Amino acid sequence: MVDSEVVQVIQGKIDPKQSEKYQYFSTILKWSDAFRVLRVRANADVPDQAQIARGFGAEGIGLCRTEHMFFAEDRVPIMQQMILASSREDRERYLEQLLPLQKQDFIGLYKEMKGFPVTIRLLDPPLHEFLPKREQLQVELAKLELTNGDPQVIQEKQRFLDRVEELHEFNPMLGLRGCRLGITMPEITRMQVQAIFEAACEVVGQGMKVVPEIMIPLVGMATEMKAQKELIQEVAKHVMATYGVKLTYLVGTMIELPRAAVTAGRIAEEAEFFSFGTNDLTQTTYGFSRDDAGPFISFYMGRQDRCPNCQRSNVDWKKMVCRMCKTTIDKKAENILDADPFAVLDREGVGAMMKWAIQEGRKTRPGIKLGICGEHGGESNSVMFCHELGLNYVSCSPYRVPIARLAAAQAALAILEKESGQRTTSARGSAKPKTAAKSKTQSTQKTKTKSKTKSQPATKSRGAASSQPARKKPVTTKIGKNAKPAATVTTRKTTNVSKRRR
Repeated sequence: MVDSEVVQVIQGKIDPKQSEKYQYFSTILKWSDAFRVLRVRANADVPDQAQIARGFGAEGIGLCRTEHMFFAEDRVPIMQQMILASSREDRERYLEQLLPLQKQDFIGLYKEMKGFPVTIRLLDPPLHEFLPKREQLQVELAKLELTNGDPQVIQEKQRFLDRVEELHEFNPMLGLRGCRLGITMPEITRMQVQAIFEAACEVVGQGMKVVPEIMIPLVGMATEMKAQKELIQEVAKHVMATYGVKLTYLVGTMIELPRAAVTAGRIAEEAEFFSFGTNDLTQTTYGFSRDDAGPFISFYMGRQDRCPNCQRSNVDWKKMVCRMCKTTIDKKAENILDADPFAVLDREGVGAMMKWAIQEGRKTRPGIKLGICGEHGGESNSVMFCHELGLNYVSCSPYRVPIARLAAAQAALAILEKESGQRTTSARGSAKPKTAAKSKTQSTQKTKTKSKTKSQPATKSRGAASSQPARKKPVTTKIGKNAKPAATVTTRKTTNVSKRRR
């Protein structure tokens, strides 16, 4: 499969000047940037992804999932040994091996972003995800025992199985993960924060700007936020003192639980930014499992195409008869859902949570930075809603950044068009009584002076010609390589709004 011409330009394989398609692509997005208010960031975990994101115009990283860095082949064994460790001292020994590897990842991200903000989420998933599956280990262990396998291998497999059993949870996505992991095993948070700040100090030492934003995952209580922030500040202070570098950084959280949204005012006492993790917030608001809800969500969206009696879709809608159960259908059933809430942001439910969190967060911290980092950040309808909410940025996968840039511009223009229409309607409504009053006054004056002016000859005043409004010249738009949007005044207005929000 050959990459598109635009992607090849982004990857540096084709000169931008030699690609007509890229020139069109770039011009449209430049026009979009002139109108949009929302910033657009990308979800990127490694430098290669960050490079693609910047090529598509991302203005920073809105979500770096640090756990993805640990799944590399050379790191999984170290991570597994860290998890198997029975004491804090043993865990710290393995974490020291992971520290330089993670630091190099952050250095790469900082350099690719060239001064744009980089939001780094601390370790989020449950630890058992880094270990082999329990069922897989049981099968392997049974085979080894039946075939008189190597005793040392059997012993190692048994160690893994015992630890997996110990970490096993019936509902791991609501178990020991996110900030709970960092609070109960603070050495993990300490290692990650040390890597974040050592990398930042070294890049700053090379004369480059770095804006790290540390995001604490799965916060549900202000006390959780406070505990992790204190640890982050302690480590950051120590690293900056060691390097002799002063960094500006932010500590915030991902709003992905209903309780976090409801108590956002309290959480904002510590959090300097909110990033809405709409994937998990949708799961926890609906009570849907993102991994398992696909079949019934599909049913909910296509219910109107099924027979109300047998629920099958083999229906002759012209005759209104089900071909399977032969039932005559009076009317179609109504869909339960109009769209998949994991694809299109649910404004009524999840959106209400977001509105409340924004309102309460701004009450506590008026200048709090607000963004979204779920997959909704690259979906046009959801981007429109984020604009209406007044978020500072959306973040999406690198290849969806152009979609988000265009959608953000469309959202800004839709609002401006609506406001312009309201002003026009208001002006027309207020002009009618004034015109009527003016006509009545003129009529009265005309009656009073009729006899006086009747004998006088009609004379044309010198200024009569200028009493009519001058006709404006039509605005023309030049199409070409240097083409620009014609709405210069609107652009200036939008830019001012943009500056206030950013």
